[in-house]
Amino acid sequence: MDNLLTAKRTTYRPLECRPDSYQGWYQQGNIRWQSGHIDEALLCFSRAIEYHPGDYWAWYKQAMAYEKLGLPHEAIDSYARACDISPENYWSWYDQGCLYMEKLANYDQAIACFEEAIKAHPEDYWCNYRLGECWRLLGRYSRAIAHYDQALELRPHDYWCWYRRGDALREWGQPEVALTSYDRALEAKSSDFWAWYQRGRILEELEQYNDAIECFEQALVDIPADADTWYEQAYCFAKIGDFHEAFNSLEAAIQLDPEVFFPQAEDEICFAPLWKMSRWDDLNDLYDALHID
Repeated sequence: MDNLLTAKRTTYRPLECRPDSYQGWYQQGNIRWQSGHIDEALLCFSRAIEYHPGDYWAWYKQAMAYEKLGLPHEAIDSYARACDISPENYWSWYDQGCLYMEKLANYDQAIACFEEAIKAHPEDYWCNYRLGECWRLLGRYSRAIAHYDQALELRPHDYWCWYRRGDALREWGQPEVALTSYDRALEAKSSDFWAWYQRGRILEELEQYNDAIECFEQALVDIPADADTWYEQAYCFAKIGDFHEAFNSLEAAIQLDPEVFFPQAEDEICFAPLWKMSRWDDLNDLYDALHID
């Protein structure tokens, strides 16, 4: 990064007579940012900081530029300096938390940032949602559910919050309760693949195979080329003894991902009745035709 700044200082040397103050460099940074020249904007904000190292906005804009350039560690350092200057400002805490969460998978540190951000905006949906996500990813499901519930008080029809609440309950070992959250997610977004798929997987685990098949069919309307869904649907058809449809679904799964699903089907005991049927030879021939040595 030092090399980049050195090179850009050279580029801007002819302009030294113009931006000769904090305000000049800061305004030039905004102009370069708006025109999409992020590396040049970074130089300008860095020069502005040299003139006014205690300015919140210069540090915040520098952090934004680092983030845009794919430099999360540098961005976090700049957001942290902004937080030191203005500890009650929502955005520097929130954006810092997002980087810890999404780029570094440091969920404990992300939680610390979001908790500071929420002090500034206690009714903020996004902080509560992201706190729920961090606690879920840490396996602390009761805390995750509490934050999802707070977020849903603010946005009661939000698809993602209901969906992730369902994920947390499923991962926590409460599949029947998770179904309710997936149902609410589908009320918000009726054609969503993932909610239908997860609902199908839970019903499959609960041995409610006919209901699971209906969910997988709905999921395949949205993403018809999903091999996993075809395979799970085949499993459910086999479990209820509908071998014709089991073959049809298996064929679709193998067409899409032969290296995974034909060997898997050869080892899955619920498909044992199919192994002796003539259509199994057809699946074997299909696998041989698609198999890459």
